[in-house]
Amino acid sequence: MTTDTVTKPHNPYWQLWRTTPKELLYLIVGFPIAMTGFGVTISLVATGIGTLAVFLIGFFVMILALYVGRGFGLAHVNLLEWTGRARLERPDWQDDRAATGFGGWLSATLGNAHYWLYLLHTTILGFILTIITWTISFVWLTVGLTGIFSWFLDGEVQTGDPDWSLGEWFFGLVGVNTTGWNLEIADNIVAFVVGLIFIATLPFVTRGLVMTQWWLARGTLTAFKSDGLRREVQSLEESRGAALSAEGHSLRRLERDIHDGPQQRLVRLQMDLAAAERQLDTNPDKARQLLTEAQAQSAEALEELRALSRGFAPPLLLDRGLVAALESVAARAAVPTTLTSELPTPLVLPGEVERASYFVVAELLTNVAKHAHAGHASVQLLTEQSDGRPWLLVQVTDDGQGGAAVLADHGLAGIEERVRGVGGRLEIESPAGGPTTVTARLPLPKLSADRAPVDL
Repeated sequence: MTTDTVTKPHNPYWQLWRTTPKELLYLIVGFPIAMTGFGVTISLVATGIGTLAVFLIGFFVMILALYVGRGFGLAHVNLLEWTGRARLERPDWQDDRAATGFGGWLSATLGNAHYWLYLLHTTILGFILTIITWTISFVWLTVGLTGIFSWFLDGEVQTGDPDWSLGEWFFGLVGVNTTGWNLEIADNIVAFVVGLIFIATLPFVTRGLVMTQWWLARGTLTAFKSDGLRREVQSLEESRGAALSAEGHSLRRLERDIHDGPQQRLVRLQMDLAAAERQLDTNPDKARQLLTEAQAQSAEALEELRALSRGFAPPLLLDRGLVAALESVAARAAVPTTLTSELPTPLVLPGEVERASYFVVAELLTNVAKHAHAGHASVQLLTEQSDGRPWLLVQVTDDGQGGAAVLADHGLAGIEERVRGVGGRLEIESPAGGPTTVTARLPLPKLSADRAPVDL
């Protein structure tokens, strides 16, 4: 027997009430904060301008005003987000000039438009808007509560004019003759209805006022598009540098492996063939033995070259994909290794992400065998949605001694460079005594290679 569960749609009006208390508190508390910010910053600005000619004291007072304006602006943004509004991207406060010394820091601060916009918001724009929104919200709440509760607290509505009646005026406005009525009761009824209307519409008022503040903050207190472009260019430069470094590291390792492996065997093969040629007429048995050894040397050199060629593009990875290639790596690992894949299907991974994932797992398992003193390792593949985009997570865990860390010119440093080279990042959790978990977070495109959405 099955039971069907019917989900009732959410009432938009009651959804507004869920955030109304926070919005109302923001509008009320924002007023004294804005007054304080205005008082402090305008005093600093006035002092700074008035003392500019006195040993440049005013110059540093103006810088202090910029930092104070920044602090009050950030407090305003944090309060807005606390009410439930969408997050506002923080600006970049310093650029590359700040790292060049005091003069660079000074230039980066005074030349940063965000500081001046935050100061403008604190002293003028945000201050004026906060006064308006505070007045509207306070009056709206006061009228609503007074209308609802004044009857119960005072017994009648106090209009301030004993000769004027709210009830008589209202009912007369709609054409109702109130002759012979108890005007005190009529006053209280009208006040109660008006108060009820004001309270009922309070969520719309607070939401509108908060959204007005949010739009102003979005226009003055958020990062510029150029900030994002600059960060993107910097990230691309770092990724390019990491990729070049990882490529150089791989080439140096390949050169060392060829020198220590196949090259030595080929030299030995050449020597054996030369010796066999000298013994061919005088000692055929010795020559045959040398040729047999040379054949073994050539087979071993071929096998080593095949193993090294996997460092460029493993045929299994190209033919059958990442999971099959990692199954082969896990099967060949010196430490017993299990592979778990939670990748959605169908999922087409970019070639550079597949190659990076393959080499990361292969090198991490090599490190486990050399340094971890582990009895078992596991590899897990999964996807995750974060930072507005999908990611491939490649996790390698071992039950070894722990204490793994990224050190210059060591294995994990090369792995980190490889991961950064494709725009990802490496995360290491390795307490003393283990276990160790290394996670490579590799970015995926929002669309797969066949233009189908990546469904996470």
